Amino acid sequence: MAKDTDPREEIVELRAQVAHHLHLYHELDAPEIPDADFDQLVHRLRALEDEHPALVAELNADRAGSASPGQQVGGAPSAAFAPVTHDVPMMSLDNAFDVDELRGWGERLERRLGDERTIDLWNIELKFDGLALSIRYEDGLLVRAATRGDGSTGEDVTHTVRTIADIPHRLPAGAPPVVEVRGEAYMRKSTFDALNDAQEAAGLKPYVNPRNAAAGSIRQKDAAVAAERGLSFWPYQLGRVDDGPELLRHSDTFTFLESLGFVVNDHHRIVSTLDDVVAFIREYERKRHDLDYEFDGVVVKVDELDMQRELGSTARAPRWAIAYKLPPEERATRLVDIPISIGTNGSATPYALLEPVFVGGVTVTNATLHNEDQVRAKDVRPGDMVIVRRAGDVIPEVVGPVLSERPAGSTAWEFPTECPMCSTALVRPDGEARHKCPNLDCPAQVRGRIEHFAQRSAMDIEFFGERTIDLLVTEGVISDVGDVFEFDLEVLRSFEGFGDTSIDNLRAALDRSRTRPLGKVIFGLAIPHVGSSNAALLAKAFGSLQSLSHATVEQIEAIDGLGTVIAESVVEWFSTDGAQAILAKLDSGGVRPVAPEVSTLEPTLSGKSVVVSGGLANYGRAEAKAAIVDRGGKAPGSVSKSTFALVVGNDPGASKVTKAEDLGIPILDEAGFETLLETGELPV
Repeated sequence: MAKDTDPREEIVELRAQVAHHLHLYHELDAPEIPDADFDQLVHRLRALEDEHPALVAELNADRAGSASPGQQVGGAPSAAFAPVTHDVPMMSLDNAFDVDELRGWGERLERRLGDERTIDLWNIELKFDGLALSIRYEDGLLVRAATRGDGSTGEDVTHTVRTIADIPHRLPAGAPPVVEVRGEAYMRKSTFDALNDAQEAAGLKPYVNPRNAAAGSIRQKDAAVAAERGLSFWPYQLGRVDDGPELLRHSDTFTFLESLGFVVNDHHRIVSTLDDVVAFIREYERKRHDLDYEFDGVVVKVDELDMQRELGSTARAPRWAIAYKLPPEERATRLVDIPISIGTNGSATPYALLEPVFVGGVTVTNATLHNEDQVRAKDVRPGDMVIVRRAGDVIPEVVGPVLSERPAGSTAWEFPTECPMCSTALVRPDGEARHKCPNLDCPAQVRGRIEHFAQRSAMDIEFFGERTIDLLVTEGVISDVGDVFEFDLEVLRSFEGFGDTSIDNLRAALDRSRTRPLGKVIFGLAIPHVGSSNAALLAKAFGSLQSLSHATVEQIEAIDGLGTVIAESVVEWFSTDGAQAILAKLDSGGVRPVAPEVSTLEPTLSGKSVVVSGGLANYGRAEAKAAIVDRGGKAPGSVSKSTFALVVGNDPGASKVTKAEDLGIPILDEAGFETLLETGELPV
């Protein structure tokens, strides 16, 4: 909404939006917009209400004294479950979205405590993305479990909570007569993936994310359904405790919870300064995708319990705790258009042209839509408000539309019939998901093949970027990769921006790339289905471009790791006149690929697939893979049923370790890896 909007109108509209999304999130487990966008709505509403207290009083009077939805803790409890009144309210947390807000919160606490009191310890925990629960034990027995609800009254979900293996049904002897444990029910990423695999296999709609799947499982009427979902639980706080031990610090509660039989998340820390808090936040921003569960922030708490009581709470949240929100990985923005890009091999790929949005740590203006079937399945249309996701280093993608904001009269998007670059009719080969432009002389394909050829992982031609390639193709100076080493560099002098230095730099870069490894050259030719790993196998098997160009399908199929599709693609590519002309140009241009050295090591790992995860003391990532391959093994990047062993170093990927454990695959340390390399056998 525009900044010059009447404050009353904006508050009324924001209250309606916040109430709508609270209902969807807390009561229906069906959020329509990303958490970050909801947080912004609430943040704006609270700021306006703080600026205009008289308006707030007037509006609240109109609502018969009802509080603003911006001050609500959660949502109203569902009538489908029996209500539970919390003895100790389940409050929400205030949020900080940057370090300045975090430090400002810390300064306010110090001022509130006065000059004689200082906060010497902070407790830091991960903010799990699940469903908050309160679990009550009486005389050691689990008697009731409830959702947060509106903070005062929740829903009785004891029947489904009893199915969570992490939650004990009986506490050890000597436990206090009444104990309420607060925590988060969640679904592990690996469990969520398996659940969606089963959904898709059954022809059912997959779940959107682990949080929704967990919340929906807890609210099942049939406990057997929840039991099948494999939910987990992290405790993080105590509610009511009668005749319990004297606890001085919040961190002491973790020790107490463990003594009761709960498993406490081990990614928490006690620190003495907010600088240490910030360092923890930065550490876990980097580790965000390494754990097998989702977390969207870090919770910072004053550790001393007496100080917590002194600081107290507002009507909605404790003053002594705050949630630092990590940069959002999902945001909503406007889909402006769906253009088509033409790739190196003619693939016609639709993508979303977006109004700029900050998500996953970067500003995103484009996002992948994959192919016609994906666009149809998601039913996204130009003009839609859409949810965009970017997790880690993953290419941004459009998750789906916000249907409640779809413009009136919107019509479904249709895949274009012609190539946007050369107007050739697009085709969709039988059995394939992508359309293609069949015109090999399409300017987009010509530029794409040359850019692929020049990239670092292929010929690594420095100073030969997209701008230069586009210029040379547009002006007709080069038309295929064979021309790259043959054209007269002096022609560049006629173009703006090229002088002695730039031409000399490019000439030197071309000279260096003339002796690239054979596998890099093969990869640079952009042969369909031949990636960098397959190119390395072909280089090792044939030793030269000429030998490979005369290979038969049977000879290529005989190479371990290559199949019929790749073999036929390679033979077909080299059989064309265009390919032979490129080889002749490369030869006359002085390209002399370096054949790979043949390993003299014993093939101790012949036929074995070994995955390496984490840092090793004596091997870099490339060196570890080379050590495996040189001994006849395979070094894929992910764990599967065919994996012989997983080697772990410092900070291994948690998902790889979990999958290896689930599949019963041996997990080795570096010493075990050395034994495996030497003998081909697992260490005893």
